[in-house]
Amino acid sequence: MVAQLKPVCPSAEVNAFQQARSVVVAFARELAYRDLLTAHSHARGQLLYAVEGVMQVRTPQGVWLVPPQRALWVPPMVEHEIRMLSKVSMRTLYIAQAEGRAIGEQCRLLEVSVLLRELILASLAEPREYEPESRAGHVAALIMSELARAPSIPVAIPWPQDRRLQAICEAILAEPGRQFALADWAGVGGASVRTVIRLFPRETGLQFRHWVQQVHLSEALVRLARGDAVGVVAQALGYRSQSAFSNMFRKALRSSPNHYQPRQERRRVTLPEQDRSALQ
Repeated sequence: MVAQLKPVCPSAEVNAFQQARSVVVAFARELAYRDLLTAHSHARGQLLYAVEGVMQVRTPQGVWLVPPQRALWVPPMVEHEIRMLSKVSMRTLYIAQAEGRAIGEQCRLLEVSVLLRELILASLAEPREYEPESRAGHVAALIMSELARAPSIPVAIPWPQDRRLQAICEAILAEPGRQFALADWAGVGGASVRTVIRLFPRETGLQFRHWVQQVHLSEALVRLARGDAVGVVAQALGYRSQSAFSNMFRKALRSSPNHYQPRQERRRVTLPEQDRSALQ
């Protein structure tokens, strides 16, 4: 039996954050597995980040999976809901509308550098209202500087409005590694193969197979972030081989899957032969 989502009440503090004069204000919240923050929007832009756990964020236009080391930029007044796919230690930045325009008018999945992570955590200790020349003001300025240079990760799952396609998409999200033929997936939505082929580009901007690839990339980022081996991820997503998965990943993101594993795994340095021998 699939566990049911549990709606949780919004924090009373959030409204106060929207009224702050400061450019950047930070908020922390602990949430449980399957908690659901129902559809809502904010006057400020929101940077959704978790030091622990995985979130699924949904807007009327798309779905994003947000693992640690990544953050999702949600522009002002964009309606969104947040589903906790594990226990989540959420850290949120609310950014004033004018300054937020520089980050973007669309939802974007962003890399979180070590510096940006520490700045987010540092901002939590600062007051809600502060002067630009205060320590909090300098931290906020550094945050905006880091966000301006944060690389985007071109992974998003466009969401259709057609109910038949929605049923198919929900089933694929629930089991991204399931090996179904297109006819089988069409049957899940009570549609014909021809209808699925025709409607998917119109509703999502992607061919069906490219939409599924976005789901695979999103799921892979989550699994890699928690430290799963590349071969294990490839197998879980139904790829014939690790190399087939890695080739798809590189073509889509222009980097290897290893780049998205936990940072400590990527810090290993291979010493030159003469240096290795000196240590023996």
